[in-house]
Amino acid sequence: MKRLLLILLGMLLPLFAGAQEEVVPEDAEQAVEAPALDMQEYLFGHIGDAYEWHITTVNGKPVSIPLPVIVHSKATGWHCFSSRHLEGGESYECFRMAGKGEKHEGKIVEEVGGGEVVRPLDISITKNVLGLMINSLILVLLVLGAARWYRRHDAREEAPRGFTGIMEMMVCMVEDDIIKDCIGPDYKRYSPYLLTAFFFIFINNLMGIVPFFPGGANVTGNIAITLVLALCTFFAVNLFGNKHYWKEILWPDVPIFLKAFPLMPVIEIIGMFTKPFSLMVRLFANILAGHCMILGVVAVVFLTAKMGVAMNAGLSVVAVVIGVFMDVLELLVAFLQAYVFTMLSSVFIGLSRQKPETE
Repeated sequence: MKRLLLILLGMLLPLFAGAQEEVVPEDAEQAVEAPALDMQEYLFGHIGDAYEWHITTVNGKPVSIPLPVIVHSKATGWHCFSSRHLEGGESYECFRMAGKGEKHEGKIVEEVGGGEVVRPLDISITKNVLGLMINSLILVLLVLGAARWYRRHDAREEAPRGFTGIMEMMVCMVEDDIIKDCIGPDYKRYSPYLLTAFFFIFINNLMGIVPFFPGGANVTGNIAITLVLALCTFFAVNLFGNKHYWKEILWPDVPIFLKAFPLMPVIEIIGMFTKPFSLMVRLFANILAGHCMILGVVAVVFLTAKMGVAMNAGLSVVAVVIGVFMDVLELLVAFLQAYVFTMLSSVFIGLSRQKPETE
């Protein structure tokens, strides 16, 4: 530990020793200046969706997996082809990728003649869609793997170990500490959905931290995914709410003048929509912010490249240390966000299942 601290201190010492002279090449005209890092393209290129899955860059050439493009044109019908045909802004079957500054930037558009472009119906398998499929498959395999152990063993006589033991521990934690306490006696009818939501969010959060394929897709940092999850909770609350729940919304126990002027029902009805909205935004914003913070820390290595070797080396060490710490912190955030979403969904469902005090 002492040697490690001395090495880090030696690398960070130039940061505090004052400015040092930067070595300038003798022939400045022949010095090749590295292009400046475009932070907007850098950030949104990693957290945004794409029609290909970028793996790495070798000798300045990107290595990526092309994904299938599936679009429907009102004039020519359905088209299915590889996104490789659209690289470099090229046009294929009257379709191309909208460039920077154009309408529908980064999306596939159709050229209909006269220089006019329209947006076709696009159901392509993008990076986030493929990531969603892969993560869902991983979740199914994990659950079926645990279920297979229980089919072959008697859990009353033998306790599960290893992976199955971890799965049992997490399932019992979510069901006993969250679902059962928040919903009440009829919690079992909601357990399948809430357990699925917890593990789905948790697996996608973990895979989003993995920096290489098949990880790295920003699934739960996509507001469309969190919107669908929030809508599932919204329907579970309002479609299966009991009579007391709807009475408290439409005719609450408040003074008569508040019923004559329907202030409380209006507030309660607005609350029906703000609750799932908060679920959607909380999960989306926290995951997206975590990815942006890690990418911002990594960008320090490239942004300080022109500040001299000593400054770049020192700040690179700091960036790596903070980056590792942020990655470890994201592991905690991945669990907490799944836990919070499941807990709030359970609370909202439990409020819709309450019974009058007289019962």
